[in-house]
Amino acid sequence: MDNRQILTHYKDGTLQREHALTLLRGALFSAPEPAQLTDVAGPGPRPGAGPARSAEPAAAQGWAVIGIAGRYPGVEDVDSFWHGVLQARDTASQGPGHLIGDIDAFDPQLFGLTEEEATAADPRERLLLEVAWDVLERCGHTGARLQRLKAADGAERSLGVYVAAGRGLPAAGPAAPGGPWRMADRLPELLDLRGPSCTVDTAESSFLTAVHQALNALTTGECAAALAAAADLGPRPAPRPEHGEAVCAVLLKPLAAARADGDLVHAVIRAGVVAQRGRGGRAAAEDRLLRATAHRTGITPDDITLWETPQSVARCVGDAGAATGGAALTRAVLQLHHATLAPNLPGAEAVPWAPSGPDGAPVRRRAAVTVHGSGGVCGQLVLEEDGEGAAADAVAPRAEGEQLVLLSAPTPRHLTGTARQLARWAAALQDAGKSEPTAAEVAAELRTGRAAGPCRLAVIVRDLTQLTSLLEEFGREGPDPEGPGAVRRADLRGREGRPPLLEDVPETRAYVRALWQSGRNEQLARLWLAGVDVGAEAPPPPRVVRLPGTAVRPHGSADAGSDR
Repeated sequence: MDNRQILTHYKDGTLQREHALTLLRGALFSAPEPAQLTDVAGPGPRPGAGPARSAEPAAAQGWAVIGIAGRYPGVEDVDSFWHGVLQARDTASQGPGHLIGDIDAFDPQLFGLTEEEATAADPRERLLLEVAWDVLERCGHTGARLQRLKAADGAERSLGVYVAAGRGLPAAGPAAPGGPWRMADRLPELLDLRGPSCTVDTAESSFLTAVHQALNALTTGECAAALAAAADLGPRPAPRPEHGEAVCAVLLKPLAAARADGDLVHAVIRAGVVAQRGRGGRAAAEDRLLRATAHRTGITPDDITLWETPQSVARCVGDAGAATGGAALTRAVLQLHHATLAPNLPGAEAVPWAPSGPDGAPVRRRAAVTVHGSGGVCGQLVLEEDGEGAAADAVAPRAEGEQLVLLSAPTPRHLTGTARQLARWAAALQDAGKSEPTAAEVAAELRTGRAAGPCRLAVIVRDLTQLTSLLEEFGREGPDPEGPGAVRRADLRGREGRPPLLEDVPETRAYVRALWQSGRNEQLARLWLAGVDVGAEAPPPPRVVRLPGTAVRPHGSADAGSDR
């Protein structure tokens, strides 16, 4: 960056004062100080192997951000968060603070919890469950695809969980036994995950520290995918105007694995660095973070256009404590994914993020996220756009003919709400004149990417238009498990014994695979409604298709129905 660019970034709040001064002094590449510094990146020279700029570029290396979800002040999801970012909206409520709404609107049945267990749970834990489930489901990693995640030692369901636990609120009833460790352990307990899990607390840099640990675990093969999440709440009413809250999660995979699996790559993390500044100042710590990144990847500050910091997300989330880095990472990922630079001040406009430099030469869009913790632990991530994702999506093969669509949920109410959400989503696609995804892709994603619940629906359709019509009809009639019609359903709750052919033996799996290969939709539908998880043996789709998730909170809404 030249001096003019540095001053521009400083004035609009995307560059801290100390960092700007360091850049202007040109002191970024003095001798590195390896002490108190850890970093992760693709294969490359270790510290001391040569000057920073001689590091071999590893454009094909890195970790893919394949999913992102969150709850933020004034908004319920990442799409709404992005709209607020484009408007530089200040989310401070009428009272002091940037607060999340409806933090007690939790549906324990979705997660197999009792009302008593939900009441005793930490509010951060409940919100994390919702956000983590949302990102996993939308990425198609709660069903057969989750089962197929294998660690280096062959362990299945190898998903690591790393949680940044910030400030919290007291539980509504008697608190459940345990401590902050439950923040990371609750999700593996409920979903039977076999990867590592831990709770992190390095103050404001906690989320970036959690991501750093997740990247290390992916690099060493401890897990095949990793969820990094953060939750930070606070007292109500807020004690100060800048007090903020956020709950966020990202799903990460090695880039090569994500591409092979057909995942949608929002952005690529090229480097993650964590350092303790010791007695040094913030500027010295940032120098070391940047030197480590340059030494490992060849990426220098001149190669980075966007700088995300706590200051750049202050209007979105205020001072969000341990979740600050999550909000900053979300903002960076969304700008990379949409190729749009968002404004930092009201009245300014978002601008297209040019794919070329001032000289017209093509450049890769890159962003850095930096957060300093009050205790001295500083974290930085360097991200870039995925240059190959669009081409990979464009060549996905398409199946034709009748398709078996399988849908399930924990209760009839959730099943009805989920069917309505899917119908609205499909109708919106058709109204917009979009030709994809096809019914075949939707059917494949539902059977591969979703967990099999006890309340089930099966329908055979020719195209997305027919599926939309049948799901809309199902939503209007309500979840009557004995009702006639093209949509068949079953309520398996409370049934004793195991359904037919459910024993985990090779002959059973081979039989179900043969039915899929022969296109025996009718037989597969009957087995599904009898309780067999036929989706586990279905052929995997060539790419992940983003679909609406399970209706998380259908209570008292248009999606509400009877549990009976």
